[in-house]
Amino acid sequence: MITFYPGPSKVYPAVAGFAQEAVLSGVVSLNHRSSGFMDIVKETLRLLHEKLAVPEEYHIFFVSSATECWEIVAQSLTVANSLHPYSGAFGKKWMEYAHRIKPALMPGEADVLCVVQNETSNGTQVRMETLKQFREQFTGLIAVDAVSSLGGLAFDWRLADVWFASVQKCLGLPPGLGLMIYSPAALERARIIGDRQYYNSLLFIHENMEKFQTPYTPNSLGIYLLMRVLQQVPPIGTVDAVLRQRAASWYRFIEEETRWNLLIDQPEHRSDTVIAVLGEEEAIRAVKAEALRAGITIGNGYGDWKNTTFRIANFPAIDESEITVLKDFLRTYGR
Repeated sequence: MITFYPGPSKVYPAVAGFAQEAVLSGVVSLNHRSSGFMDIVKETLRLLHEKLAVPEEYHIFFVSSATECWEIVAQSLTVANSLHPYSGAFGKKWMEYAHRIKPALMPGEADVLCVVQNETSNGTQVRMETLKQFREQFTGLIAVDAVSSLGGLAFDWRLADVWFASVQKCLGLPPGLGLMIYSPAALERARIIGDRQYYNSLLFIHENMEKFQTPYTPNSLGIYLLMRVLQQVPPIGTVDAVLRQRAASWYRFIEEETRWNLLIDQPEHRSDTVIAVLGEEEAIRAVKAEALRAGITIGNGYGDWKNTTFRIANFPAIDESEITVLKDFLRTYGR
């Protein structure tokens, strides 16, 4: 089965071997306070900085998922209120969840701007140029949900104070592990707020990660697999160039060679990693079923677009031969 589901999505084929390696070598049985496991954490952090070009002064820690980071931003980094411009379902969910923790009593006094860089639900994207404008206009911290793009697209990291994602999309790994990357300014804000009530309080996690440890027993297999994948993948600049070229090819293909329409009309707002395709409800249902019979999984629609779109992941682990198979299917479907 070939999968283009936009998360969890295809894992790198080498992951199966890496998982066996972790079991046979005893990595998954290591005490998470042991020097052996701390060495794995240290190397994984080093590789994240190197392969993703994360600035040296930015800190990184592991969490269970990107959704957990919504909670950390609200608890540990928000003084009064957060501001949430959004274009889709996940941005809206983040706003609703954050405001349950820190109610929006005085919207004009927001001290954290929360942005979904790649909105998985509808295939929209906030580009670095827009994020730069936010940086110039907003005086507080900026937090970015980069779930469908971290590991696939190159970021100007200093345009935001917090970036987070899960590993099951552009990093080509099974779900169950997330990353939070944060600036010295974010750490200083956390120290001012002084939140230490929870296991996932930023200060508590940060202090453990300074020792290459986690505050609770982590997903040790996930961290090891992340380390091994990062050892194999090219630098982010190379990956970014490939994905952007593929995205342009996908958008031309949908418009010029198929019966389908694109959900997002404006090219500048289209995601480079999740392509959202629009159609009538019955046609969408039929093409997904026919694709499945052909051995291809394409993504369901989501939220307001659940029944009228399908989505195509454009993630690094998907190879060119698989893209050719799906394009051939869509080119001939319905004719």
